Amino acid sequence: MPIDKYSTLNTHRYQRRFTKVFDYIDQHLDEPLLLEQLSEVAHFSPYHFHRQFSAFCGVPPGRYIQLMRLKRASYRLAFNPHEKVIDIALDAGFQHAESFSRAFKQLFKLTPSEFRHQPVWIDWHQRMPQPQHKWRENMSVDIHDFPTTSVALLVHRGEPHRINETAAQFIAWRKATGFSPVRSSQTFGIAPHDPTLTPPDGFEFHLCGSVDEPIPEDNVFGVINSAIPGGRCAVLRHQGSHDALTELAQSLYRDWLPASGEELRDFPLFFHYHNFVHEVAEHELVTDIFLPLK
Repeated sequence: MPIDKYSTLNTHRYQRRFTKVFDYIDQHLDEPLLLEQLSEVAHFSPYHFHRQFSAFCGVPPGRYIQLMRLKRASYRLAFNPHEKVIDIALDAGFQHAESFSRAFKQLFKLTPSEFRHQPVWIDWHQRMPQPQHKWRENMSVDIHDFPTTSVALLVHRGEPHRINETAAQFIAWRKATGFSPVRSSQTFGIAPHDPTLTPPDGFEFHLCGSVDEPIPEDNVFGVINSAIPGGRCAVLRHQGSHDALTELAQSLYRDWLPASGEELRDFPLFFHYHNFVHEVAEHELVTDIFLPLK
């Protein structure tokens, strides 16, 4: 076997071992996480694990764990306004609200209360570590017949990192009107543009909630009536952080589609969100990626 193939295989093995570590951290953020545990998960020597992790991830393991806890806390602050800051702090591994506030402000330049009042999502994304590439052995893609679905739709325009601001507006519309209640309706995101390829000023993303009947469009939120057309779709289920969705969508186009022999239908790729990051841990998020086919 050529040397470059050995190198590729070894790189993939290395990535798989760190993927296990990241998954383990995601699944145990509420618990103490020791270096010895993490090195065992990766099957690395505990004498070298700290340096290996830092070299691969860009930050030491303790800092990465704290960042992931602060990331989860920031979602709860922004989208769960009735949760007490002290409860969020304790769940993030801090013994006091004061130490949580110091760490939060050091990272995001805002106190937890200031962030709750007015999240600055562009700065938030810039200060969070870049999502790690998780090696994926294969993609299990199914073909489904998606039924035509009437939706209430809110268009996000502009910087992709500000989608959470539009999401908050859509949540406010749901709560204020009672239409498309989140507990009994489906939630979708339609992606006509790839955020990695589209300039921010030309980027759009459509947030949708299923409805049983047309909604009044004379609302201050800008929510309108629309529909997701029925038809065949390739469906890839992802469990984990939404940070991986863009890469997975690109993999569908780049890897799965050419090998499948399928042709695309004239409707954008879209996502079905089964749950939300302010309600469950990131590793429990379930999202279906739909690629419309002829």
